[in-house]
Amino acid sequence: MVIGIIAALLGILLPAMSGAIASARGFRCQMSLRSVAFDFSVFADDTLHGDRGDDEGRSTFRLETFQESQYGVDEFWRWGDDVAEIDLPDAMGNNPMRCPSVAAPITLRRNLACSSGAVGPPQSVSYGFNLRLDRAEIIDDRGRPRARQVRIRPHMLEFATVPLLMDVDGQQAFERGSRPVYIAPSLDSQGPFADDRYWYPAQRHRGQANAAFLDGHVAGSGDPLNEEGWQWSYQPIR
Repeated sequence: MVIGIIAALLGILLPAMSGAIASARGFRCQMSLRSVAFDFSVFADDTLHGDRGDDEGRSTFRLETFQESQYGVDEFWRWGDDVAEIDLPDAMGNNPMRCPSVAAPITLRRNLACSSGAVGPPQSVSYGFNLRLDRAEIIDDRGRPRARQVRIRPHMLEFATVPLLMDVDGQQAFERGSRPVYIAPSLDSQGPFADDRYWYPAQRHRGQANAAFLDGHVAGSGDPLNEEGWQWSYQPIR
């Protein structure tokens, strides 16, 4: 009888504990995203920003420059002059840009940009930045769609509906031959963004994907592409 009672109690408690753990991880993920969004607001501010690496001395910057400052790679390498690669978390517990639900180790490589493979393997990457804030799709003089590098301006912090970064499924990105450090839906693209090549949201928080927005707020959604008010189509082109 005692064993039966214990079994019944475990049957009640285990699902509740599992749900509580999942909720805690989702909350920690949102706090991590909020921290990145806050750092972005400082990085974008003409008065408050510190080192902008290759974009130092300019009033605008590339999204990849900020991304690399978060990981500490390329011109922001902070893992020691005699180190070519670092596995995270390191000996001090440093583990930037990580969703708590993704435990696989990440390797950072020196003298490489994020878009060139500084962060890997793809399956271990937790967050992807909005690719349209780094490369806009335009129509060239011959009527062909192509990607063009764009730059971030401080006034963009006011665009509350534009996603900055979100949970990504690194395995899906790997299978599509993409690097999950960026993410963007195809929408009506007939060019670089077509066929959802860069679209792999991870709904790992009880069926939801978390995202941070340009104004700093964070939200979760079970359908991030069709969520009302999530403006994936925005491109910073004058």
